[in-house]
Amino acid sequence: MLAVASLGLANAQSAIGGRLGAGVDFSYLHGLNSGNRLSIDVGFPLFYGVSGAVTYDWMFPINSWQEKGSWNWFAGVGGALGCTWNGYFNVGVAGRVGVEYNFWFPLQLSLDWRPVIGPVFGHGEPGFYTNGFYAGAFALGVRYILN
Repeated sequence: MLAVASLGLANAQSAIGGRLGAGVDFSYLHGLNSGNRLSIDVGFPLFYGVSGAVTYDWMFPINSWQEKGSWNWFAGVGGALGCTWNGYFNVGVAGRVGVEYNFWFPLQLSLDWRPVIGPVFGHGEPGFYTNGFYAGAFALGVRYILN
């Protein structure tokens, strides 16, 4: 049992890079084992503030597309928070769904959607954060594979 768990951790993959969409994110993926990972993103959605999101992603290999590299699709859930330059603050639940290609050299490309849903606070009454469906949500990821 311990040998199987060690093998899963040895195959875990970590990567660092960025997500480019309606804004820019610095992105770090930390592989927990061969079936899941933590995704940590800090960025500037629509360049109107700063935000951060952490999701727990489940990985699903696409075995029929394996040639030199490897394809995966993934889905996850986590939390996010952010603040705008004019003083609004939001906190919410972040989801993630996407597809990635890991080249045979240390490069990963991904396309994903990471919406954020939750309340926004600031001037006046609390409201609902609607920018999270598009601001920084759709992105192309480019990352260097660390291991």
